[in-house]
Amino acid sequence: MLDWLYTAISWVMAQWHSLWSLVFDDPEAGTGLSGLAWALSIVFLVVTVRLILFPLFVKQVKSQRAMQELQPDIQRLRTQYGSDRQGFAVAMQKLQKERNVNPLAGCLPILPQIPIFLSLFHVLRRLSPEAQGLYSWSTELTREAAVAPFFGAPISSSFFMTGPKATAILDVASYTNIRVVGFLLILVMSLTTYVTQRQIMSRSGPVEGQAAMVQKLLLYVMPMSLFVSGFFFPIGVLLYWFTNNLWTLGQQFFILRKMPPPGSPAAKAKAAADKPAVDPKTLAPKPGAKPVRPRTGRTAAPASTVEPAPTGDATVGPDGNGTPTNGTPTNGTPTNGTPPADTPTPTGATAAGAHAHPPAARSANGRARGTAGRGSPGPANRGKRKRR
Repeated sequence: MLDWLYTAISWVMAQWHSLWSLVFDDPEAGTGLSGLAWALSIVFLVVTVRLILFPLFVKQVKSQRAMQELQPDIQRLRTQYGSDRQGFAVAMQKLQKERNVNPLAGCLPILPQIPIFLSLFHVLRRLSPEAQGLYSWSTELTREAAVAPFFGAPISSSFFMTGPKATAILDVASYTNIRVVGFLLILVMSLTTYVTQRQIMSRSGPVEGQAAMVQKLLLYVMPMSLFVSGFFFPIGVLLYWFTNNLWTLGQQFFILRKMPPPGSPAAKAKAAADKPAVDPKTLAPKPGAKPVRPRTGRTAAPASTVEPAPTGDATVGPDGNGTPTNGTPTNGTPTNGTPPADTPTPTGATAAGAHAHPPAARSANGRARGTAGRGSPGPANRGKRKRR
């Protein structure tokens, strides 16, 4: 049923092997250069697949960013509907449709890699020094791939082997060497899977609830399951998974620099760097235009505010002569309005003439002026003038 996929994977590996064999001057089967050519064919099989899936990976990142931007609205809907899960699900689907967000887009790069991994596992498991031609390979090419050594361990061998295949492989390789290389690859594969998952968590940003639980399960359970199942994988499959993890690490590092998570320090720094600089010349007024100065917020003093007259300013006394406000008389008359002892009391004065108020003097234009008596009662602003 999946023979077409097995044939496609085998064909890609054969093309890369032909290229590297040409680079290494067609090495003899079973030698180190022959094993290196087959190992590089597996490595560049990963490169080929990941380059094809790169647009899906970019779409996955954009979908994750869109889902992060929807978190405040999702939280609002969760609060609004409470325990009504059906209403919340309907409102959630409507919101995703309005924002053109597809939550399944985050799985797009992973789904195509599963059949490719299973196909490579199937092809390498069927390789044997005694096998006939498989999946568009000739019999000679099939046997060469079966015994191609990777640090002394054939790429078709595994940590645990049984049956005729194990007997045929152990005739050309040491079981101890196979297990040492296999265990090291299993360990490195599990470690890089853990680091990759941690980087995915940092790329997706903070999550809560069930999503956080799923991330923790993937962070710890997936590396442990690979460590256990890796003892049954061929050496070539372990090399494929390790190379795939390295590619994922480099690709995520590139994406995190180009598209950092929203709200992170890297995103803020990138937004500040992408913000266009403002030319001060564009803010200046055009030639001939009056510059507009912003208001400073300072308010003017009310019109009713008055201040005392400056020192030395004279007011009109009861006899029509000027009397300075500092109390020094100009004609011998005290400033309190009381005439001297040798001055007769004006007509119409009362018995208490010494304390009587003199009539208001008039200025040259006929208007009444305030008296200059210090002790005389009157308005609070008598003897003062308004600021003009």
